[in-house]
Amino acid sequence: MKVLIADDDPVSLLFLENALEESGYEVLTATDGENAYDILSSDDAPMLAILDWMMPEMDGVSVCRKLRETVKDRYIYLIILTSRQETEFVVEAINAGADDFISKPYSVEELQARLRTGRRISQLEQDLRLKATHDSLTGLYNRGTILDILRSAMARHKRNSYPVSVIFADLDHFKQTNDRYGHQAGDDVLREVAARVKRVLRPYDSFGRYGGEELLIVLPECGDSGALAVAERVRAEIADQPVKSNGAEIKASLSLGVATADRMTPLQFDELISRADRALYRAKDKGRNCVMFATAD
Repeated sequence: MKVLIADDDPVSLLFLENALEESGYEVLTATDGENAYDILSSDDAPMLAILDWMMPEMDGVSVCRKLRETVKDRYIYLIILTSRQETEFVVEAINAGADDFISKPYSVEELQARLRTGRRISQLEQDLRLKATHDSLTGLYNRGTILDILRSAMARHKRNSYPVSVIFADLDHFKQTNDRYGHQAGDDVLREVAARVKRVLRPYDSFGRYGGEELLIVLPECGDSGALAVAERVRAEIADQPVKSNGAEIKASLSLGVATADRMTPLQFDELISRADRALYRAKDKGRNCVMFATAD
């Protein structure tokens, strides 16, 4: 697991870095509070951090406070390290968002024990967050989360007019699959379809289970032609090979509806969803296993 050490004392920093690397941690370092905040607020930030109280640019307590105000999508376990031992300083650090407080001088064994506690709490928080935001069967985003992602993409679209596209996809004849092969096979189909679709999406696209066998893909900064190309790749990825389950080869296909909000068509959130949904039903009416683009009402 990664851990950040932030300390402007090079001797203390090197000592801690060596001790934690020997314990198996991947260690990142910072020598001031601003740099520590930048690292901890990045997308690939460590889940554990040891922050010296007194640092240039921004002290450790200020880093804690700013992180708690701005980083909402994950939990970072924060340990404040300081020579201050008075109760009021402990209270100040905890109120700022620190999870633990270690007074200097300290033993490496004690710090490692505190880090193990932080590691367990961080993992638990991560597991709980995953359960709250992801579908348990497919591992995709759940309905609430994928819609929140779309709302964020639409907000960016309104600010800078970048296009945003959505793809509604529905597994064709899924009830017949369940009736013929059983619900376990149906679950296998859903999981395999989710895995295949993820393989053909861009890293910054988002993919969720909207409900039942209906899926929703959010394509930020993607116009109509690009969205149609993605949808066709998705369709072909599913239709080209059957899904194997318990020795059976189960044919699967998707019907897909695509809609785009851009400068020429500045749709609202509900309008974009509605257009993609109607395009999906047009794809079903056309015979399934095809892609249809939304048209104006």
